[in-house]
Amino acid sequence: QVQLVESGGGLVQPGGSLRLSCVASGSRFGIYAMGWYRQAPGNERELVATITLHDTINYADSVKGRFTISGDIDKNTTYLQMNSLKPEDTAVYYCNARDIQPGPKVYLVDYWGQGTQVTVSS
Repeated sequence: QVQLVESGGGLVQPGGSLRLSCVASGSRFGIYAMGWYRQAPGNERELVATITLHDTINYADSVKGRFTISGDIDKNTTYLQMNSLKPEDTAVYYCNARDIQPGPKVYLVDYWGQGTQVTVSS
């Protein structure tokens, strides 16, 4: 069972910055990818950014140029630097880890953190 611990959320004014951190523990066979998703009230959870073991990075169009994902997947850590924050970035941000499971065919299991609130408001 993989556990994820997030930190770094809070209240920030429009145009400000925040940095989220996530550390995973409990993986037996390694983590293939980690990422950040967010969910605003009344909306479905949506992808923000992901990074794989091979450093392949993917961003939602809405955050490109403002957010930067980084981390060391080998060490089960990821960070999300959020700059030029907008009120529409307000949401609960969840860390995700895709854990490798061996078998006749290797497959991935998703784990989620408890979420951290990010509020962008003046």
